[in-house]
Amino acid sequence: MRTALKHITLSALIGLSTPALASLAYVSNEKDNTLSIIDTESQTVVDTIEVGARPRGILLSKDYTRLYICASDDDTVQVMDLATRRIIDTLPSGEDPEQFALHPNNRHLYISNEDDAIVTVVDVTNKDVLAQIDVGIEPEGMAVSPDGKWAVNTSETTSMLHWINTETFKIEKNIVVGQRPRHVEFSKDSKIAWASAEIGGTVHIIDVDKLEQIHQMTFKVPGVNQDRVQPVGIELTSDGRYAFVALGPSNHVAVVDAQSYEVLDYLLVGARVWQLDLDKDEKHLYTTNGVSGDVSIIDIEDMKVIKSIKVGRYPWGVVIDPTS
Repeated sequence: MRTALKHITLSALIGLSTPALASLAYVSNEKDNTLSIIDTESQTVVDTIEVGARPRGILLSKDYTRLYICASDDDTVQVMDLATRRIIDTLPSGEDPEQFALHPNNRHLYISNEDDAIVTVVDVTNKDVLAQIDVGIEPEGMAVSPDGKWAVNTSETTSMLHWINTETFKIEKNIVVGQRPRHVEFSKDSKIAWASAEIGGTVHIIDVDKLEQIHQMTFKVPGVNQDRVQPVGIELTSDGRYAFVALGPSNHVAVVDAQSYEVLDYLLVGARVWQLDLDKDEKHLYTTNGVSGDVSIIDIEDMKVIKSIKVGRYPWGVVIDPTS
């Protein structure tokens, strides 16, 4: 670190620009109980860290100093300090935390507890449990709108989206969607929510102001049996141009026009693609492929897969730190 600082200081003194530092991608490997850390410039794994049992959902704090990890089989949320890459704390999470979402206030963490059919809200600063909200059977996906008004939980068996008012911690509306909803993603302006239904094979587009569905998408991957087309993770570009949908055991990512909802292409990635994240410049999309144990990198400009990186067993979640 001291060498890097000297280099930056010397470059500034002589008027030279320094190259931008690469981002780090964090990947949860649920069968190995580890995180793989990928340098996005070299596109290689630079570290592997042991974490709790069956890590799945992972997310960054809003100030990019901490990484939160759902250690599902340990019934806890672990807190990793990104500067030291050490687990520094655990949070009361309820049983079997699957996915979670952090409010823009950087304090209120909404955790989906599959076994108990509840959403637990924890203040990450003082570790207080603020609320436990009854939802449908087998809650899985969790999202908070960028404006902080809504938290949305998906219940797999009930096939619903539960819309939670973040001021009152009360459910204000339940929206029925396709079978086994897994993930919700908000547009950057909080106007639209995208929800995937894995077994239903559909993605549901919700008008947030009206809390009504305005469109339903289906997918037909050439040469793939329809029952293997199972939408899970969704990622949206910040300019509102594209949506990317991970299609599970079809081993493809759908490229969608986010305005017209037209499917533009299907990109072949690894086996059983789960989740996705864009790098800090939104030039590359990283996908976790559970069965093949790797991460695929998609070049956004050319819309093609350019590399596969071997990680641990059953990679599930991926987040990229834009400040690293």
